Amino acid sequence: MKKPKQRSVQWFSRQDIYGFIYRSWTKNRGVPHDQFDGRPVIGICNTWSELTPCNTHFRVLAEHVRNGILEAGGFPLEFPVMSLGETLLRPTAMLYRNLASMDVEESIRGNPLDGVVLLAGCDKTTPATLMGAASIDLPTILVSGGPMLSGKYRGTDIGSGTNVWSMSEDLRAGKISLDEFHEAESCMHRSHGHCMTMGTASTMASMVEALGVGMPGNAAIPAVDARRNVLARMAGRRIVEMVKENLVLSKILTKPAFENAIRALGAIGGSTNAVIHLTAIARRIGVELGLDDFARAGRGVHTLVNLMPSGKYLMEDFYYAGGLPTVLRELGENNLLNRDSLTVNGKAIWDNVKDAPCWNRDVIFPFKKPFKENTGISVLRGNLAPDGAIIKPSAATPALMKHRGRAVVFESIEDFHRRIDDPNLDIDERCVMVLKNCGPKGYPGMAEVGNMPLPPKLLRKGVTDMVRISDARMSGTAYGTVVLHVCPEAAAGGTLALVENGDTIELDVTKGKLHLVVAEEILSKRRKAWKAPKPHLERGYWKLYHDHVLQSCDGADLDFLVGKSGAFVPRDNH
Repeated sequence: MKKPKQRSVQWFSRQDIYGFIYRSWTKNRGVPHDQFDGRPVIGICNTWSELTPCNTHFRVLAEHVRNGILEAGGFPLEFPVMSLGETLLRPTAMLYRNLASMDVEESIRGNPLDGVVLLAGCDKTTPATLMGAASIDLPTILVSGGPMLSGKYRGTDIGSGTNVWSMSEDLRAGKISLDEFHEAESCMHRSHGHCMTMGTASTMASMVEALGVGMPGNAAIPAVDARRNVLARMAGRRIVEMVKENLVLSKILTKPAFENAIRALGAIGGSTNAVIHLTAIARRIGVELGLDDFARAGRGVHTLVNLMPSGKYLMEDFYYAGGLPTVLRELGENNLLNRDSLTVNGKAIWDNVKDAPCWNRDVIFPFKKPFKENTGISVLRGNLAPDGAIIKPSAATPALMKHRGRAVVFESIEDFHRRIDDPNLDIDERCVMVLKNCGPKGYPGMAEVGNMPLPPKLLRKGVTDMVRISDARMSGTAYGTVVLHVCPEAAAGGTLALVENGDTIELDVTKGKLHLVVAEEILSKRRKAWKAPKPHLERGYWKLYHDHVLQSCDGADLDFLVGKSGAFVPRDNH
């Protein structure tokens, strides 16, 4: 008789002292003995936390997953992992993405799990859980928490982040009062869920669906819509079957699947953060993915979705219009989708989306008449970014996409905050704002400070955008002509560290060019005089991160985490 292949049998099917221990302690909450009959043991990986406002409804979501697992004959076991709240966690949730991924990886590896359902919502919880699971390579489904309902303020829709930035600028410019600012706070976030703009959370939920790791419809169902709970329940049912089929992550997370995600990213006008996260996830599963793949696969992709920050609608509208399946169908009909890519429901992605309807063409545009043309993520290179930088054209000002200007340099985010409101700051709308030391090592954690607020004196003149360049990230809810992820970063000795006030910088997005117009001999002298900044904290995880973090073009993962270790069972603990 063949032994079951499931990992959990090495815990629960043993008829010795160790089997006694594993079963007996699990029974202390009322688990009957027949639960240990070889049925698939499914982990529910929960990032619930009251410190992560986007994920505070996950206890309910987990119950629906649990019910689905039980209905399909599985044995559900829920476990917590580190949760990352973008809104509250300092200095930036991105600093801890890799730490959370280690928590997920080791929690799955060390426990008697045959498959896992990941519950993620707020920005970094999605890549962190998927990175950790990819390193193990078990059957896995990710269920996103879903976006909030649309914000409503004085008869108009307002969106997370996007209107925070605009209202903040209006407050700084004296256009609105502090009371109006406070009133909007209560109107913007009025239900459970993550940001309802096409920010990083919504983008990564869409990437999960485009990769095939989420159930069809995962990206856009509002958090408080009963259909989100149905999706969670169906994921619970499906993961049991995936274990029986041995449908592991590596069969889904293939190079063609990542190409699908890259094209979907451009089509939805998604967050630039996805570039770093997709790269990190791919390299955990053993797929080589880099900026050149984003440039190649994203070529010829148009933005089809009219959502903030690139447009005017919100995720609730996106769902009612048809959601991501409609976008994927548009891509597939125009030879921009690898149709055979396998998904967690056991079907090819094209089979899932080929009949997807569109109910509102003002929200999801047809590919032949797109919302914005040729607006996939653009990769920039030049002496200022020899290893690459990126820009999101759909959120930028067309007139600034080719620009030459004088650099106004801020050495750190503290330097920026000290000087930006100074009416005597030597800056005009033609200048290029440059921010240093905000990359993976420099911040540390590469915070979302790349979309630097404009100087109040220019806001009062009616200036709404300027070219901004940094080694930082930008919130997916933000907008502007913002060049991000400059590699190598300033703190690692990249050319960005050598830029001085008054230098001329050339940007040409069409040509993929980012150039510092300074003679090489001058740069060489500056390089010899440059000194690396001291680490912010030389202990604990901060030190580990600083010493081992890769550059953003390589996914900003820790160097020793790249590549999967597989689902080997650790030695007995007795």
